[in-house]
Amino acid sequence: MLNDDFGAEEFQRETGVSRETLNNFRHYELCIRSWQERFNLVGQKSLESLWHRHFYDSAQLIGLWPSTPSSVVDLGTGAGFPGMVLSIMGQPNVELVESSTKKCLFLSEVAKATNVNVKITNGRLESSSNEVLADVVTARALAPLTKLLGYVHLWLRPGGTAFLHKGRSIEQELTQAYKDWTMRLHKHPSRTDPTGVVLEIKDLAPANEK
Repeated sequence: MLNDDFGAEEFQRETGVSRETLNNFRHYELCIRSWQERFNLVGQKSLESLWHRHFYDSAQLIGLWPSTPSSVVDLGTGAGFPGMVLSIMGQPNVELVESSTKKCLFLSEVAKATNVNVKITNGRLESSSNEVLADVVTARALAPLTKLLGYVHLWLRPGGTAFLHKGRSIEQELTQAYKDWTMRLHKHPSRTDPTGVVLEIKDLAPANEK
């Protein structure tokens, strides 16, 4: 769902970010619009609703965390959603994992423009080499759920939590995923898409381990 009337002021009202943080999001917006002319960072139609479709959709995760995680890994971050948004909002120790070198260069420019300390990893999702796994793993519009959970399992520490944005096909995806995985699942209604959810997943394990 697009919301072209939702801009910076609406974003600040809904999230409560400071004026300084809001200015950083304005810098982020300028970077996206500049690079979009050269690279397809986001869908052209969704660019018309950037603050709602991408910034606010990402920011809603902050409200789902009972306490600030020690570390967050965002898989297949693309243009930085949701990981860069979370970092700008004050989440420490965020790692953005992206296979596209060009998008990693873009993310580096955003980090510099917004003065955030974020780790950018140019690599494939299936080849995690982290010795210390993340407390929280996020992903948005990345892959079918059962495949996505395979990536999450590589990056998430035991006892950690995944927050995954999913759309209208979630029930079909869950049917398949439960054949391959066991998990504790809670579905949060999306605050930006009436057909979408944010999955909160704990105790993820391959089904054949049970």
